[in-house]
Amino acid sequence: MTVRHEPVQARAAQRIEALLDAAAAVVVEHGIEHLTTALVAERAGASIGTVYRYFPDRVAVLVALAERNFERMHLAVGRVLAATHETWPEVLEAVVEAMVETFREVPSFRALRSGEGLDLGAQDREPIVPQYVAEVAVYLRERWGIEVDDESRERLELAIGGLDALVTYAFLHDADGDPRYLAMGLRIAHEQLEPVFAAVD
Repeated sequence: MTVRHEPVQARAAQRIEALLDAAAAVVVEHGIEHLTTALVAERAGASIGTVYRYFPDRVAVLVALAERNFERMHLAVGRVLAATHETWPEVLEAVVEAMVETFREVPSFRALRSGEGLDLGAQDREPIVPQYVAEVAVYLRERWGIEVDDESRERLELAIGGLDALVTYAFLHDADGDPRYLAMGLRIAHEQLEPVFAAVD
């Protein structure tokens, strides 16, 4: 998490979580462009000095909130991959359900997500899709005995990237997620992954 002082005590960690909760609420109510450290402090019931103790500016707040959002999505998808499913389409449907739940339940996720595509300044941040591709490749090998070659990796990138884009669009103007785009995302991901799983069908 991009903060000015790394927390070493539980109280400091709780304070950072409270500040990020406040930032999420400000984003939901006022939008990303209107988030300020002063609004975060006011919403958290803290002094502006407390905010600056951990975050040097508003961009640092947004980056930290985006990273927390990514971690929550990452954990949700990770729980799906750790569970037992009889068929790979069941896994895919469960992943989509986990994504949808994150969009619905995590404040600020619709607006900010993990920060990709937003101008948050010069940040050395690894793209999201390759991270998921690497983890899914491990999952395919360990759960299904599938070794991911270059062609399969390309299909994984298109499936994950396309699914992410369509789920994101589904929530752009609909707090519950437009079911048409959710269904399209699931269908396109299924089409891309079907050849990958052909050997185990």
